[in-house]
Amino acid sequence: MKNNTRIDRIRELEKRAQPLDPDGTSRRLLLGDVAGYGEDYLKSILCAPAYNARVDNGQGLLDAPITEGGIGIEKTLRLFQENVATVGINPTSGRFLGYIPGGGLYYAALGDYLAALTNRYAGIFYASPGAVRMENLLLRWMAEMVGYPDSAGGNLASGGSIANLTAIVSARDAQCVQGERIPRSVVYLTEHTHHCITKALRVAGLNGCIQRRVPVDSSYRMQAAALEDCIKSDRQDGLLPWLVVSSSGTTNTGSVDPLGDIGEVSRSNGLWHHVDGAYGAFFALCPEGKQVLKGINHSDSIVMDPHKTLFLPYGTGAVLVKDRTKMLAAHSADADYMQDAFSMEEEIDPAAVSPELTKHFRGLRLWLPLQVVGTAPFQAALSEKIQLARYFYEKIQSIDGFVVGPFPDLSIVVYRYVPRSGDADAFNRCLVETIQQEGRIFISSTRVDGKFVLRMAVGCFRTHLEDIDFALEVIRDTARRLEGEQ
Repeated sequence: MKNNTRIDRIRELEKRAQPLDPDGTSRRLLLGDVAGYGEDYLKSILCAPAYNARVDNGQGLLDAPITEGGIGIEKTLRLFQENVATVGINPTSGRFLGYIPGGGLYYAALGDYLAALTNRYAGIFYASPGAVRMENLLLRWMAEMVGYPDSAGGNLASGGSIANLTAIVSARDAQCVQGERIPRSVVYLTEHTHHCITKALRVAGLNGCIQRRVPVDSSYRMQAAALEDCIKSDRQDGLLPWLVVSSSGTTNTGSVDPLGDIGEVSRSNGLWHHVDGAYGAFFALCPEGKQVLKGINHSDSIVMDPHKTLFLPYGTGAVLVKDRTKMLAAHSADADYMQDAFSMEEEIDPAAVSPELTKHFRGLRLWLPLQVVGTAPFQAALSEKIQLARYFYEKIQSIDGFVVGPFPDLSIVVYRYVPRSGDADAFNRCLVETIQQEGRIFISSTRVDGKFVLRMAVGCFRTHLEDIDFALEVIRDTARRLEGEQ
C-alpha cells in the first residue's frame, strides 16, 4: 500500500471512529440523559416493588441486537429500564430484606463514574501512585478498625469469594500445606460456614484436605472447646491441623463465632485463624457491633465486604492479613515486560498480594463517600440495622403462630410460622414464595437444623423503621391468609 493511500485510509478510519470520543456538547447531552434517568430511578424507589417477577425476564434485550449503527442513548436507556432495572430483585429498595442486602450508594456511583472516566490502573504503584496510595490507605483504615497492627496488608477484591481465596492461598503457603501433606491436613469450620470457603479450598488445590465440621451451640456459634478437642484428637491420629475458619456473621443465621476464644485456641495450637467477615466485619464501626466482634483482632486474616455493610455497589470486597509478608510470598510474580513497573517500592502493589493483575479502580467508590460525608453516617446506619433486627425479632414473636431462632448477633433474624395443622416446612415454603411473587417486600429462606425457616436480613441503608413495620404487616397478613385457605 502506497504511503498516501495508507494515510487516506487512516484519516477515513479516524473519522469513522470519532463517535467514541464525543465533544463537549455531546457529552453534556449524554450525561444529562443518564443523570435524568438516575433521578427518575431514585424517585421511584419508595414505591417500586422489591421483587418484580415477569414471565419475559427481560427478553426484550434480545430484540435489540448489537448493530453497526447503534440506536442512540434514549432507546438504549429505555431498553435498560424495561428489561434490566424493572425485572427481578431490586437490591436498592429499602424493602429488600433477603440474602445479604447491600445498597447502591449514590456517592459510590459518582466515584465509579470518575474511576471509569479517568481509568487509572490501580494494580501497580508505578502506573498510578495516587490510586494505589488511596486503596492502601483504605486498607490501613480497615486494619485499624479491626485492631490489626501496622504489619498488616490487604487488597480490595471483587468480593468475598476472591478475598477468601486470597487469604486461604496466603495461609496455605505460610503453613506449607502442599504435596503429600494435603490429604493429612485438616481445616476446621462449621455447618454454617459460607460455601465460598469450600470453593476456595478447591480452587487453591486443597480439596483433598480433611474438612472437619466443628459443633455449634444453640445460637449456631462454633464451640471453641469442641474445636480444641477436635485439634487434639486429629493430632493424636497423626493428622496435620492447619486452618480454622470462623465467621463474624454467617450468611445463614447471622451468628458470630466466639472470635477471641477461637483465636486463642488457634494460636496455642499453631493454626492459622481466618475470619470470614464478608457480611459482618464492618459492624466493628458501630458500638453494638464492636462488642459482638470482640476478639476479631486475634485472627491471622479477615475478609470484609464494603459492598455489603458499607452499602457500596457489588464488586467491592476486601481481605486483610496480619502479616503482609505472607500475602506477598504467596502472590508476588514478575515478568520481563513489566521491568519498568517494579522500580518503585513506596507502597505495596495490589497486584503483588492478589490473584488479580488487571483490576478496576475500586478504591474510589469507597474513598469518595468517606471523604464527602465522613464515617459518622455509616456508623449510625450500621447501629440502626442492628436495632431494626432486634426490633423485628421482638415483634415477629408477638404475632400468633411465629417462632424465632436465637437473638440476632447482628442484623439477621431467622424465624418461621407454625400452622395449626399440616406440614410447617411446606407452609413456610408457600409463605416465602407468595411474598416474593407479590413483590411488595423481599425475604428469603434457608434450612436450619433440618427445618425450612425464613430469614430477615436488614442491611440496605434505605431500610428504616417504617419498612420493618410494613414487612411485619405483610408477613403477618400473608400467613393468616394462607392458613385460612387451608
